[in-house]
This record gives sequence, C-alpha cells and structure tokens, in this order.
Amino acid sequence: MAAGSAIQIPSRLPLLLTHEGVLLPGSTMRTSVDSPRNMQLVRSRLLKGTSLRSTIIGVIPNTSDPISDCDDLPSLHRIGTAALAVQVVGSNWPKPHYTLLVTGLCRFQILQLLKEKPYPVAEVEQLDRLEQFTNQHKSEEELGELSEQFYKYAVQLVEMLDMSVPAVAKLRRLLDNLPREALPDILTSIIRTSNQEKLQILDAVRLEERFKMTIPLLVRQIEGLKLLQKTRKPKQDDDKRVVSIRPGRRINHITSTAEDEEEEEDHDDVVMLEKKIRTSSMSEQALKVCLKEMKRLKKMPQSMPEYALTRNYLELMVELPWNKSTKDRLEIRAARILLDNDHYAMEKLKKRVLEYLAVRQLKNNLKGPILCFVGPPGVGKTSVGRSIAKTLGREFHRIALGGVCDQSDIRGHRRTYVGSMPGRIINGLKTVGVNNPVFLLDEVDKLGKSLQGDPAAALLEVLDPEQNHSFTDHYLNVAFDLSQVLFIATANTTATIPPALLDRMEIIQVPGYTQEEKIEIAHRHLIPKQLEQHGLTPQQIQIPQVTTLDIITRYTREAGVRSLDRKLGAICRAVAVKVAEGQHKETKPDRADMGEGEDCREHVTEDTKPESISDTADLALPPEMPILIDFHALKDILGPPMYETEVSERLSQPGVAIGLAWTPLGGEIMFVEASRMDGEGQLTLTGQLGDVMKESAHLAISWLRSNAKRYQLTNASGSFDLLDNTDIHLHFPAGAVTKDGPSAGVTIVTCLASLFSGRLVCSDVAMTGEITLRGLVLPVGGIKDKVLAAHRAGLKRVIIPQRNEKDLEEIAENVRREVTFVLASCLDEVLNVAFDGGFAVKPRVERLNSKL
Repeated sequence: MAAGSAIQIPSRLPLLLTHEGVLLPGSTMRTSVDSPRNMQLVRSRLLKGTSLRSTIIGVIPNTSDPISDCDDLPSLHRIGTAALAVQVVGSNWPKPHYTLLVTGLCRFQILQLLKEKPYPVAEVEQLDRLEQFTNQHKSEEELGELSEQFYKYAVQLVEMLDMSVPAVAKLRRLLDNLPREALPDILTSIIRTSNQEKLQILDAVRLEERFKMTIPLLVRQIEGLKLLQKTRKPKQDDDKRVVSIRPGRRINHITSTAEDEEEEEDHDDVVMLEKKIRTSSMSEQALKVCLKEMKRLKKMPQSMPEYALTRNYLELMVELPWNKSTKDRLEIRAARILLDNDHYAMEKLKKRVLEYLAVRQLKNNLKGPILCFVGPPGVGKTSVGRSIAKTLGREFHRIALGGVCDQSDIRGHRRTYVGSMPGRIINGLKTVGVNNPVFLLDEVDKLGKSLQGDPAAALLEVLDPEQNHSFTDHYLNVAFDLSQVLFIATANTTATIPPALLDRMEIIQVPGYTQEEKIEIAHRHLIPKQLEQHGLTPQQIQIPQVTTLDIITRYTREAGVRSLDRKLGAICRAVAVKVAEGQHKETKPDRADMGEGEDCREHVTEDTKPESISDTADLALPPEMPILIDFHALKDILGPPMYETEVSERLSQPGVAIGLAWTPLGGEIMFVEASRMDGEGQLTLTGQLGDVMKESAHLAISWLRSNAKRYQLTNASGSFDLLDNTDIHLHFPAGAVTKDGPSAGVTIVTCLASLFSGRLVCSDVAMTGEITLRGLVLPVGGIKDKVLAAHRAGLKRVIIPQRNEKDLEEIAENVRREVTFVLASCLDEVLNVAFDGGFAVKPRVERLNSKL
C-alpha cells in the first residue's frame, strides 16, 4: 500500500468458512474449498467478479461449512480476517473442489448476518485501521518498552538462523522496514504455534494485548532453538542447513537435526562404500564402472532420486560374490552314502553326481554341468537337487520359473527404468553369497511368453557353458562369471521346452517308482517324517508293509509318492486323536484296562473281524501296545478303496484290449473298446482323440480289411469286407482326458481283430507300439513308465516293439522277473500272443484260373 493512503474494506462481505487454519493480517494461507456454500462463493463472487472489490472476502476461522445446503449455519466466530483472493485453482479429482490462495488485510467484527444462501453475507465493522501503520514514529512512542522488547526477541530469533539463506535474510530486512504494529501478526504466522494460539492473537483487538500475547511465543521458540543448538554436533560451515520454522513449509527442528546426523552417517557410509569397492575382488571392468559411479555419487545431492539408485547399484556390486566360493566335498564314498540315505532308487542321478565328483578330483577348474531332470510330479526331482547341494557342500538356491513370462526376471531391468532391479540369477547369487552354488531352475517347462519377451530365450545365455562365463545382467551392465554354478533344471515333459534350450541341457529321465520302491520309500522316509510331524512314536503306531501296499494299490494311482504321503498323514492324524483321547482317559484305570483288553483281542484274534479304530470309544493305549494299522483300520480311516482291479472284468467280451499310455504323471493302462452295428461302413472314434491317434485307427482298419481273408475275419453278414453294411465304433474310456500319439496302433488292431473274430483277448496282456500299412510294429517312447503301469495293474505279459528291447535295461530287475516281455516286429506276432492258442492264419491255396 502507498504511504498516506487509507484502505477501507466494504461494509458487506461474503464469508468463507474454514476450520483448517487461522489467517492473520499480513500473512498468506492456502485453503481447500469443497463445501456447497464455499463453492458457491467462489463461483459467484470470485470467478465472475470483475473488480478489485469482488476479490475481497471475509475469512471466518474455527467454523465448518455444513455439508448440505439444507443444514443451518453453525454459530460464526465473532472476529474474522478480511482477505484478498490472490489465486483460485480448480480440480475435479478426487471430487470437485477449489484451492484458494488468500492474503490477510485486517480484522473485522461481524455486526449482523444478512443472508445464508447461496453463501453467507454479513455486515461487518473494520477493527484494524490500516492507515495508522503509515506513522511509525507515533506508534513507537505510544507503545514504548513493549514494542522494543518484542523487536529485540524477534531479531534474536532470526539471527539464530542461517543468514546465508535468502529467505532468512529477507525476514531480517522486514523486521527493520515493516511497522512494529504489523510484526505480531506476521511473526505469529511464521513461528511454530497452534491454531488455538493463533485464534487468541486474532481475537486480541488491542495492539498492547497483542504484543503481550506474542512475546511468550517468541521466547518459547528461542528456547527451543537454543536447546537444539546444544545437542547439535559441530559441523563445517559448508554443511550448514536451514532450520525453517514457517508452519506451511517448515520442517520439524528435531527432524532437521536428525537429518543432519543422518547426512554425517551417509557421508561416512559413502566413504566406507568406496573403501569396500577398492578392496573388493571384482573384475577390472566392474571396478572401473564402480569407481566411475562413485565419482558421480560424490558430486550428486542426496535429494536427487538418482542418488539412491546409484548407491543401491554400488552396494549390490560390493555384495556380489565375485571370487568367493565354497570348497567342494569330493569324497566319493561319503557322497554315495549321503545320496543313498536321502533318496531311494534314482540310480541315474546318483551315478551322474558321482561322475562329476570324480572328474572334479582330477581337474579343479571344471565347468559346472547343466542338468535337466525330466519326470512326472512327486518323484523327487526338486528334493534330489537339494540333496546334491548337500552332498557337494555347496549353497542351494531354488528359482521357480513356472508362469514367468518376462525376460527381465532372468536378465534384470535396465537402470534407466523406475523400480529397476537385477534378475533372479544375480539376486540368487547375492542371497547365497558364493559364486559356485547349486541353482535349481524349477518347472522350466512351464515358462510363459508375453510382450515383455521370452524368458526361455534369456535362459539360453545362462545355460550355455560356452557363454555363461560372461553373463551380462541388464542391471549390472558388466559381465559376471556363472561357469562355476551347478545348474539343475526340472521339468515334467520336454515337449514344451524350446529345442534351442533343450539342446543346452543334459537330459536325465526320472521315471516313476515301482510298487516295491514306493514301499521302501514309505518305510525309510515318509512314515518317519509323518510320525515326527504328528508327535507320534513307533511305539504308538505300526504300519506293516502289507498295509502300505494296500494304500499304494487301492488308494493311490500315481508315478510319485505325494498322494501316498498324504494318505500316511491322514492315518497319523487319526491315530493322534486316539492317542490323545487315551492319555486323557488314563485317569480311569478300569476303563483303560478294559480298552487294553479289547485292543489285545482286536489284534490277536485273526479268525474274527478286527474292530476298527473308530469303533473303540474308550481307547487308551499305553506306549507298549502300539496301534496296528490293518486293512479294516485302513478302511475306517481312508474310506472305501478308490481304485479296484478291473482287468478280468473288462475283458469278458470280444472287442476289448488293453493298451499302455504315457502321461506327464507316469504310465497308465488304457482300455480300447470296439463295437459293430448295421450301417453304411462308417468308422466312429470317441474319447477326445488327437489327429495321430485317429490316423492310427484308420491304419488299423485298413490293415485288417486287407488281411480279412487271411485271418478269416468277417462282418455280421459273413462278408470279408468288414465295412460292408457295417458301422464300427471305437471308444477310448476316460473321455474327458485328451489322448494322442502313435503307440495305440497295435492295441486298436488287436481290439478290432477280437471284435470281428469273436474271440477274447487275454486278460493279462497289455501292448504298445506303432503300426504301418505293411503290418510292421515300430518303436515308441516311454517304455519304462508304461511297463511300470502294467506291473501296477497286475498284468503279466507286455507286448512291445522289437526295437524297444534296449529300453528294458532301465527297468528294475524285480519287475522284469514278474513281467513277461514279448518283442514283436510285425502284427502277426502281436495277434498270436494276444489270443489264447494264437491267431490262426488260413493257408493260401494256389488256384489256376481258366482263361477260356
């Protein structure tokens, strides 16, 4: 305002109701407007006004505007501040509102509320005479010592701050240039005060009263600064930081001091980080990059976002195990004992690990092999990887790749992206802390692919022994040696693994377990584990091998042992209930003795049916009387058997044969059924068959039609044309499961031969093999899994192609003793074995046809 001018506010003012803060004359405040009356005030008065008078409003503190227009106004605060609206900013998020920047002019008193809607308007009386501030000398004479005392405290407060900061120097100049009468309001709005204290200053209309109320606030602020200066550590002049005390923009003094201490600690940390970089054993290229980044870090302000990114990068580089490794345990005999104790069977895996140990004894710098265990779920692929790490004395780290569809998970993100981080390989090395761990890449066959790249392609560099000595993660951007890492991948099938990735790995097949192997695994590993998990002892429960065999054959149907483990857990839980009940009832000796006698009769008497565990209500067994799990107890705990042997029943009519199929879960037996009916010579196939299996069915019917006279095969009308007025329906049960592959060819031929000859296929014979139009039997895959499935089903003879004889070496000796293998090279041999008494071939009679 110009000297000698007088400013009078309008006698009628629109009122802005606020409860967030208190606006004092001479200060500026930013307030949010979202209530109906206040929004209407902004729209009607401020945004549509064209004169300076329309921008002057009355700000009423400590008063909330009602949420609805229908609500009555609350009682208004008696004193308000006339303000000039400097800025209006509107926004629609998260809801429509305005943000006002207002500057206080003077105090006013509400005389009468003229209207409430659409926004309140009141008749006011101006309390502060703005023109009195023009005569500074008169004010000083009237106030005398009170004004001087206030001025002294104000100067003392400002000089305690850093005068090199422009805002502090400007405040010091204002103390000399502004009238003393304006200083109480201005300083009260700057220093740390509560809204209640500001409200008291606003209500202090008399200038003398205002000075008296403000001086204690200044003294309190000065004492607080003195206390902080005593506790603050001495710092260099160039490390001084401003202690701002403006409430709208200030930083807490305590926080400021804590930040100063943190800055000192950060400075020490940076020095320590540089020392670690120089003393680390990283490669020359990595050291050069780190020193360059450290140089940039020192010149960078800590407030920059890139400061934290660069520091995190350098800390990761220091933590990586560039040359730190563990020493391998190379004693082959001890390794063999450890592997045998941890896992039963798995001879191929154990042999490969022992070979690696033997070569490591002869050559120290051997590159880590890249193995891939392929087999059905539950056979121990993941657990054997952990056991290999334990055998070698190495650190173990598992990386789950199932569902990963971003190549950055493998290679990391570039540091130019927000939230960038290294890939899983580098993170794993940081976690284990050595450069020669055992990395298990779990479920490598379930990698995905998306717009973010192909992670399988990113693994090509990781799993290539000729390239991974200089693996470059996008985040590190320097080469890291992975050649000493032992990579073990696991998969259920190789069909979904890209050929280029499959070519880089050494495939080791992990087939399903035989019944004998499952029994040994259950009694060596699963049962002791379940007893320990359920707090039981061998003196409280006994599971004989016969019961385990019943669980395997009648309650589970799998290649691994996971379902078997769950069934054993269910048995242990049922026994734990009975043991806990028995301990609770041991206080009743008569009932306990009675239960003991009943239990003895239950397990000793073999002629009568034993009483199940659930039927004994007062069971309280002492430790010397273990609970024996027999067939009847098994039925009470697990329910009726889930799987029954149905081979003999299913082969009680012509047109049924047993085939062998391979699935990711292991081998399965598969029944092929055929029927014929009058029709137009159509072949119907059902059971969700793939194209290859459909082609096998057409091959089979074509071969049989061409050899119908030879085998004396006729249709219902006695014709050798098998499809003459005859429809054939070929069905593969379990229709909800998709089936495909060429190995069902011999089974379809046998099934149709049985149908047209009216003879039964032997119930103990299963078969597999691909066929040709000439009647040859071609080799197929998955022989071991298929043979194990036939052995589990109780089949005694298995027909396989002649060229699959080499695969029989992988089958356990006990299975080969119990199953008779028939090696067939043509369909004649298959049919002769599949039917009792062979499949007779009618000899050809040479006839001379007359040409007359």
